[in-house]
Amino acid sequence: MVRRGLQSFKDKKVVLLQGPVGPFFKNLGYDLENVGAEVYKINFNGGDWFFSSDKNIVNFRNHFDQWESYFTNFIETYNIDTVIFFGDCRKYHQVSHKVADYKGLDIGVFEEGYVRPDYITFEEFGVNGYSQLSRDPQFYKSLSEEEFLAPDPIPVGNTFWCMASHAVLYYFFSAVLYPVFHRYTHHRPLNPFETFYWIRSLWRKQYYKMKEYGMQMDLIEHHSKSYYLAPLQISTDAQVREHSDFSSVENFIERIIGSFSANAPKDTLLVIKHHPLDRGYHDYSSFIRRLAHHHNVATRVRYIHDQHLPSLLEHARGVVMINSTVGLSAIHHNAPVLACGTAIYDFEGMTYQGSIHSFWNAAETFKINRDLYHRFRGYVIRSNQINGSFYRCLNHSNLHSGVSW
Repeated sequence: MVRRGLQSFKDKKVVLLQGPVGPFFKNLGYDLENVGAEVYKINFNGGDWFFSSDKNIVNFRNHFDQWESYFTNFIETYNIDTVIFFGDCRKYHQVSHKVADYKGLDIGVFEEGYVRPDYITFEEFGVNGYSQLSRDPQFYKSLSEEEFLAPDPIPVGNTFWCMASHAVLYYFFSAVLYPVFHRYTHHRPLNPFETFYWIRSLWRKQYYKMKEYGMQMDLIEHHSKSYYLAPLQISTDAQVREHSDFSSVENFIERIIGSFSANAPKDTLLVIKHHPLDRGYHDYSSFIRRLAHHHNVATRVRYIHDQHLPSLLEHARGVVMINSTVGLSAIHHNAPVLACGTAIYDFEGMTYQGSIHSFWNAAETFKINRDLYHRFRGYVIRSNQINGSFYRCLNHSNLHSGVSW
């Protein structure tokens, strides 16, 4: 879909379902209309409604068990041929995907960028574990230069404050208009307390910045290539729920600390990094401390928050995670990766293919195929990455959505 560009939606009848928090889907609708598409938008809660336009809008206010028949009827009534939504693991979108696939419709799924920080993902059919990208190394080795060479992106810049302000408004209007959409169920609680979590996130960001002052420099100067980095996922992320064998983030932490204690070289550290978007919701400090004491590695396990990730990756002996775009960044910085979930980059030549227990000792000598990585990365950018952000417009974009196809 990215390769074909916006013009490929000319004369299409498109329905937009839930998008990222903020006005991105509203502005995307304007862009699609400008190239000749007929666009509809279905809202599920007050946040969706607040960030939608006033044209071809439908509010679904029934119970979830009525969604499949409602959506099927909607497609048939308006002769829809293209369905677009953000994230393919939300329960409304899972049903929508099943219906659209059965009807033979085009399905476009937005997600955070596979390549960070200057891209967003727009992939046909599915993303992450449901992506149809090849996992065969030979496919990428056989590409011509025209198929994997990609231009440098326009830098997006810092998006945190834009995203935070959009999130506060989204959850505020979801809470205020709850009586109108009271049958809707979200993957996070939709109430005014969500604003509290974002405020707490900002406070914790400053708190840990002071508390962890000097920790990164200590790791880089005194423990370079002697620590393993374990980036955590958001607690509610589909990478944990849908695309891994772990029941929770806590289950992942428990597994890696136990394996590290039993198998890693005694002169190494395990550095567990909190996910920045989960900062306001969870703090695993006491949980990690108890586990580390239980496994007799209290002095070898560190828990960090907002350190500079590229620097950490540059000096890590290895990186272990469920699945994250951090994995592709780690490979970029030549850090061996063990993906414990379903990842688009998890195949021979890119990541370690053995067990977590053997990874700790194998990481030091594991070699990444750099040519394969560059081919894979370039192909991904050309195939399903859009230069831009969901939350902040590029300076020179001429599109309402503020991106560059």
